[in-house]
Amino acid sequence: MRDVLDDVYRRWQAGETVGLGTVVATFSSAPRAPGASMMVAPDGTVVGSVSGGCVEGAVYELANEVVAERKPVLQRYGVSDDDAFAVGLTCGGIIDIYVEPVDRESMPELERVVESVRSGEPVAVVTIVEHETPGLVGEHMIVWPDRVEGSLGSSRMDDAVADDARGLLATGRTGTLHYGPDGQRRGEGMAVFVNSFEPPPRLLVFGAIDFAAAMARMGAYLGYQVTVCDARPVFATSSRFPDAHDVVVDWPHRYLKAESEAGRIDARTAIAVLTHDPKFDVPLLEVALRLDVGYVGAMGSRKTHDDRFARLREAGITEGELERLSSPIGLDLGARTPEETAVSIAAEIIALRWSGTGRRLAALTGRIHS
Repeated sequence: MRDVLDDVYRRWQAGETVGLGTVVATFSSAPRAPGASMMVAPDGTVVGSVSGGCVEGAVYELANEVVAERKPVLQRYGVSDDDAFAVGLTCGGIIDIYVEPVDRESMPELERVVESVRSGEPVAVVTIVEHETPGLVGEHMIVWPDRVEGSLGSSRMDDAVADDARGLLATGRTGTLHYGPDGQRRGEGMAVFVNSFEPPPRLLVFGAIDFAAAMARMGAYLGYQVTVCDARPVFATSSRFPDAHDVVVDWPHRYLKAESEAGRIDARTAIAVLTHDPKFDVPLLEVALRLDVGYVGAMGSRKTHDDRFARLREAGITEGELERLSSPIGLDLGARTPEETAVSIAAEIIALRWSGTGRRLAALTGRIHS
């Protein structure tokens, strides 16, 4: 819902009721991931997408029905090839879309959710999307790391779901969880959708060079909060890196250590070391390789790579820690320009995040999305 949250909130403030369709589960080659949303306003305005155009028309009609009847619906599209083509889901995938009316009555907590999202505070919206007792479908609970607002129907249910929702929120994941009708962890009868709103992941780019400018643009495009850091003030300027959210003048290792100690580094953080200068990158990598982050890559030639590894071993970095370092950085795309190199690095980050192989899809068989 993040992509349509501001539009939904504006309508909510105006006292309007909108139909909100959200992808809650996907199977096979579904075009959009869980959490993707589409809003249908009373004046017919549509914002967002649940399938990249495949089933938007069907969801639009369903959203209008849901608003009129004030009854949420969980709808599956693409059950079979014939059905897929009937609704335009030509990729052959299957998606479950939950459509609900949203206004001040159905979701009074929306304002607190928006406040948390805007302030960067992690928050998850939990919704019962399927239950053997139809009257419980649509119940909401808002979960923060330190508190809960609302109830799904019973304390047992709330405790179990809140605990699991915090687990998803901590890793920035959105998805559907299944329980028994009263929150039993082993059982069937209830499905809840956990929509996590966590601060965007960070991309830390060290080295204020032309490759860093391209990497900042790429990182911002992919939704990262981008910081460029360099110890040289003449190079580390906002005018040279307009796409970075922050440009910091500091010794790289000192900055990274301070950010870690302040709790601003997490398992989704990506670190790109583009300095290829031992006096900068060796102390920096000593810190980076001992942090629980999602990616650490370092630029340089094969000779630089060998020299860097020797220096890191001398500094006490273990072989296990060295295995976490992507060096030379990026995938083998034949990149030459800073922009092509940024694509190479971003591709490697994406592949590691989703356990991709980095190979050409045309050379593979089986499912596209693991």
